[in-house]
Amino acid sequence: MRGEVHGYEVLYLEEWYRLISAMFLHNGLTHILFNMVSLYMVGSVMERLFSRMAYLGIYFVSGIVGGLFFIYFNPNGSAVGASGAIFGIFGALAGFSFVYRKTHTAQFMEFIKQFGIILLLNFLLGVLFENIAMSAHIGGLLSGMLMGALIARFPFWVVWINLSFTLLMVFFYYYLQWLYIG
Repeated sequence: MRGEVHGYEVLYLEEWYRLISAMFLHNGLTHILFNMVSLYMVGSVMERLFSRMAYLGIYFVSGIVGGLFFIYFNPNGSAVGASGAIFGIFGALAGFSFVYRKTHTAQFMEFIKQFGIILLLNFLLGVLFENIAMSAHIGGLLSGMLMGALIARFPFWVVWINLSFTLLMVFFYYYLQWLYIG
């Protein structure tokens, strides 16, 4: 499939745009259905908690970082889907909840229970089905958690947080090139 994240093309041929295009490609109807249902479930909450700029930044950074994590752990593999970005959205909600855990204790505990169930189910699916890019999920989740916490704590710094993460992604990309190409 043209546009998927594939380590060779992304790193050796410098087709970095694949890190973005892969977020909009899916491997069948079931794949896109799962991603869209997940995005619908968390998207409305995200829209209430974060600005558009923050939401877009978290989505794209998480998706790209997910793709970079995938390449790091599977340099010869290929993957498509928005799962890294969607896990980033889930992670951002966890980061937001963590920042406000003392003022919203009951909501935080309920969110953590639901979040834990979602993570457990996705982990089990990743173990059962080998074509699920768990490394992309983990990369998206971690970057989303960090961005969500930072933006929740410093909401007026959204532009700087997005720019900082963009620079970190560029450094990670060049690190991967250095690691695998030399």
